[in-house]
Amino acid sequence: MLRRYGAIYVPADDLTDPAPATTFAHLDATTVLSRAIAELGIYPAVDPLDSTSRIMDPNIVGNEHYDVARGVQKILQDYKSLQDIIAILGMDELSEEDKLTVSRARKIQRFLSQPFQVAEVFTGHMGKLVPLKETIKGFQQILAGEYDHLPEQAFYMVGPIEEAVAKADKLAEEHS
Repeated sequence: MLRRYGAIYVPADDLTDPAPATTFAHLDATTVLSRAIAELGIYPAVDPLDSTSRIMDPNIVGNEHYDVARGVQKILQDYKSLQDIIAILGMDELSEEDKLTVSRARKIQRFLSQPFQVAEVFTGHMGKLVPLKETIKGFQQILAGEYDHLPEQAFYMVGPIEEAVAKADKLAEEHS
């Protein structure tokens, strides 16, 4: 199996620019880093909506992995679609269902942050290695609403989902 990694500069962050767009068609996967996600302090600043992979196929990764990944992308896309409404009218004008979408999407965004071992000196967070099955389980539980009662900051820079629960408990103690 031939593996090759490279970086492609995208002028003005325009993924539709003909030069990078033509190149992307020949790649098996693209990992798009986003300035907007970096501005939120979420690292790695990978945009799961613009990133692609040809192996994201249920016949390759399995149905559970595929369904959870697509569920994560759907809720993030729904949130992105609501951002203009939120900016103009505010959260109070959203339906209860849309508020739930926003809440889960923001938790997912933060759960996508990763405490890297190589970045410990910069983040102050000890690096974590989480097995794929545990990662899928965590996202599946967020999508299912099992952690709707937890604050979104509990999901930032944690390893497995159990750490988010423990962090939420610690945050609750500090505020009581």
